[in-house]
Amino acid sequence: MIDILDRVRNKELQSRIVTAEEAAAFIKPGMNVGTSGFTPSGYPKAVLMALAARMEKEHFKINLWTGASTGDEEDGCLARADGIAFRMPYQTNKDMRNAINSGKIEYADLHLSESAQLARYGYLGGKIDVAIVEACAITEEGNIIPTTSMGNTASYVQTADVVIVEVNTSQPLELEGMHDVYVPLDPPNRLPIPVVKPNDRIGTPYIPCSPDKIKYIEPCDITDKVRPLGEIDENSRKMSQNFIELLHAEVKAGRMPKNLLPLQSGVGAVANAVISGFVESDLKDLSVYTEVIQDGMFDLIDAGKLNFASGTSLSPSPEGLKRFYANIKEYRKHIVLRPQEIANSPEVARRIGVIAMNTAIEADIYGNINSTHIMGTKMMNGIGGSGDFARNAYLTVFFTVSTAKDGKISSIVPMVSHVDHTEHDVDIIVTEQGLADLRGLSPRQRAKVIIENCAHPDFKPMLMDYYERALAETKSAHTPHILHEALSWHERFMKTGTMKK
Repeated sequence: MIDILDRVRNKELQSRIVTAEEAAAFIKPGMNVGTSGFTPSGYPKAVLMALAARMEKEHFKINLWTGASTGDEEDGCLARADGIAFRMPYQTNKDMRNAINSGKIEYADLHLSESAQLARYGYLGGKIDVAIVEACAITEEGNIIPTTSMGNTASYVQTADVVIVEVNTSQPLELEGMHDVYVPLDPPNRLPIPVVKPNDRIGTPYIPCSPDKIKYIEPCDITDKVRPLGEIDENSRKMSQNFIELLHAEVKAGRMPKNLLPLQSGVGAVANAVISGFVESDLKDLSVYTEVIQDGMFDLIDAGKLNFASGTSLSPSPEGLKRFYANIKEYRKHIVLRPQEIANSPEVARRIGVIAMNTAIEADIYGNINSTHIMGTKMMNGIGGSGDFARNAYLTVFFTVSTAKDGKISSIVPMVSHVDHTEHDVDIIVTEQGLADLRGLSPRQRAKVIIENCAHPDFKPMLMDYYERALAETKSAHTPHILHEALSWHERFMKTGTMKK
């Protein structure tokens, strides 16, 4: 067994150190299990792999609550073992996704800022039976030092009857002090969250936990399995350039300070590429209030352009994670990790004036956004935190490449096949073709701007033809649509493999 005595500083708790198999044996069928983890960072690994192995023999299921997606050692192993009855609030694992879309797993796709409160109130099927959390250490008082993410961990530890701690020796002790743990009171006792700028600290550097609550502690040395980020291609560069040009115009018009407002960026290659574009710009003294810290933010710190970044998870590429660990003493000066209900707080986002930058699967000609469902029915990942920020940001921006599937799909369509963000929450749409500023425009004005500026040339005539015929057929309509044709593009793709006529 891996020696973790130096990391379990509470002497009494050292007697509770067990193997992953012994800890997994505590989990009973039908339990509500809350785990740490937000993206493939800071999630428990060995104990859940042991649990999955047990499920394959005993054939039972649990309800799994996390912060967001996790690594394959959790989501993948448990899905392949057919061990999950219910999952919330976000996922990205292929096996998990397939099980959700086939109906084997019931999935609640939730706004991330709301998920902890829903769990505390018991709206998700009762209380949390056990919290399983990754830690880099346990303090003398029994408090838990998290690792590379916060997510919903603090709330789950507070709420659960029993806590199992996985002490991961692959996580450096230098992570201690990077966290700011604050769990708000629930209504009607909630107080204002006292964050007025990204570098404000309002909580503790550890997760408060009574030693009596910790049932087992088990050692682990499995690393975070963060995902590679796609290369920054020409389309991503164009989108970043298009957006940065708009920001320069906002500064020139006096609507933003020279160092902008706090940036929020979603997860993934496009979001990382957009952030990386700031490195080559003349913008500086930037701040970030977001969910995930990715490679592009390390680039900004290295370039001396990012003063501070607040998030709930470190989610870089494998190379970026090595880079972070190698330079942790410098990066930790610029980064704090908070619980996701604080990192994604609509209250804070509105107060500090966040610039929200997220990705879309598709947008329609009136500005509605689908960010979760392929062809309107198959879940991709989930809404994540994009809704938390979209409704409440100072400026809400959605990015998407104008086509998909080698040009067979248009990302700009007459009507989105699923709505996650309505036209009321969307200010800017950006593709590699251009940018549509929708602020203050009527639906008819939005349609023309989106088609003209964002659609791919292969689909622009088709979109304009649809819009003009919709105008002619619905002369008194505020938002012109030909209802029997509005989703025909998706139907055509499902039948023929292309949206083109």
